Amino acid sequence: MGENASFWESLIYAHPTCTTWKLEAEGSIYHLASILFVVGFMGGSGFFGLLYVFSLLGLGFLCSSVWAWLDVCAADIFSWNFILFAICFVQFIYVTYQVRSVSFDKEFQELYSALFQPLGISLTVYRKIVLCCDAEVVTLEKEHCYAMQGKTPIDKLSLLVSGRIRVTVDGEFLHYIFPLQFLDSPEWDSLRPTEEGIFQVTLTAETDCRYVAWRRKKLYLLFAKHRFISRLFSVLIGSDIAEKLYALNDRVHVGKGFRYDIRLPNFYHVSLPETPPVQPSHHLQRGSPQRKPAGVTNCGS
Repeated sequence: MGENASFWESLIYAHPTCTTWKLEAEGSIYHLASILFVVGFMGGSGFFGLLYVFSLLGLGFLCSSVWAWLDVCAADIFSWNFILFAICFVQFIYVTYQVRSVSFDKEFQELYSALFQPLGISLTVYRKIVLCCDAEVVTLEKEHCYAMQGKTPIDKLSLLVSGRIRVTVDGEFLHYIFPLQFLDSPEWDSLRPTEEGIFQVTLTAETDCRYVAWRRKKLYLLFAKHRFISRLFSVLIGSDIAEKLYALNDRVHVGKGFRYDIRLPNFYHVSLPETPPVQPSHHLQRGSPQRKPAGVTNCGS
C-alpha cells in the first residue's frame, strides 16, 4: 500500500501547480486549430460526414503543428500533431476513393433515391445489391412477355424500373405491375431456395419496360453473406406482395356493395369489372435501352 501511495503521490505532485498564469494569449494559429476541432467534431455519419470530419480535423492538427513549431518550439507536440494530421489526410483520401468508386448509372442512382435511400440503406450496401445483378438494366419491348403461364421457370427476381406490366391468368386480367414493384415477388416467396417452379400467370409488357433482374442462386448467395440484405429484401418482397393483394381486392366484387375476400381460393374466376389503370406518382424516368433479354419472346408467337 505504501508503494502504491508513493506512486500516486509522485504522479500527482511531481509537478508544481500553476501559481501564476500566463497573461499573454496564444497566437491566432492555436485558436484557429481549436475552432477547427470544435467544428470538425460536429460532422455526421456516412461518406460525406467522414469527409467533413477528417478534413476539418486534419486542418486542425496541421494548425497545431505550425503552432508547436513556431510558438512553442516543442518537438514532441509538433511530432504528435503532424502524425495525426497525416492520419486524417490518409483517411480523407481513402474515403474520397470510396465515394468515387461507389458510382452508378442514372437509372440505378434514381432507383437508389426512390426506393433504398428512404430506408436508410448506405451506398456500400446498395453497391453489393447492384453488383449482384451485374449493374445491368434489361429492356422488355411492348407486347413481349416476361413470363408465360405454365412455361417460364422461376429462376430470378426482377424489379420494374419503368413501364407497365399486365398480369393475366388463363387470359383473364388480374392486375398491373408499376415501377418500383417486383415482377415475380409471389413466385419468389412461394418457393424455398432449393425448390424449382414455373409461373402460374402471364406477365406482358403494355409499354416498353425496363427492369433489374437478380438471378435466384446468386441472390441467395448474397443473402447468405449479408443477413442485413436478406432481411431488407424480405421486407421489400412482403410489402410488394401486400400491395398486389390489395390491388386484386380493389377489383374483385361479389354482388352489390360487397368485396370478395382475397383469402379465399380461386378469386380470379369471379367476373372482374374493367377499371382504367392508375399510374402511381412514384415512378422513375425511362433511360436509353441497353439490351433485350434472351429469354423474352412475343406473347403471340
